[in-house]
Amino acid sequence: MADSGEREDLIRLLDEQREMFRITLRGIDEEQARQRTTVGDLTLGGLLHHLIRCERQWTTVLVERDETAEQKLEDYDGEYVMGDDETVVGLLAEWERVAANTADLVRTVDDLDASIPTPTNPWVPGRVWWSARFLILHILREIAHHSGHADIIREQLDGANTTAQRAG
Repeated sequence: MADSGEREDLIRLLDEQREMFRITLRGIDEEQARQRTTVGDLTLGGLLHHLIRCERQWTTVLVERDETAEQKLEDYDGEYVMGDDETVVGLLAEWERVAANTADLVRTVDDLDASIPTPTNPWVPGRVWWSARFLILHILREIAHHSGHADIIREQLDGANTTAQRAG
């Protein structure tokens, strides 16, 4: 496959960003994972819950290529909430499974330039088409974006930050 180097680079970047997020969670217990540390509602566990759902949803879009797919605001209820029955360890294990599926898809998608229909949603009501590559990069952007949120939440929680934890 002529673009296998690019595909492996995409997988590596996704893995590196996931690892940064996982570092932010080092030593966090269930209570801390649910604790708000800013005026916003975001928590470390809620962000992890969102990233799993987000990555799963976008890989489904990549596979299904449904030109009639829609998302409604109510589809996002509980999006950023770590459920009472969820644990950090359990969510991280689930994310590993999702990540493995994503890597398989990146390696096997027919063409990174393939045009993929994205679901309509309240903030982009018209149908938008992305390349498979852009969709994969969107997953990367989501992880990186929320890793920054997680780092702020963690610093407020106990003073730890990802950079220092990564070095330690």
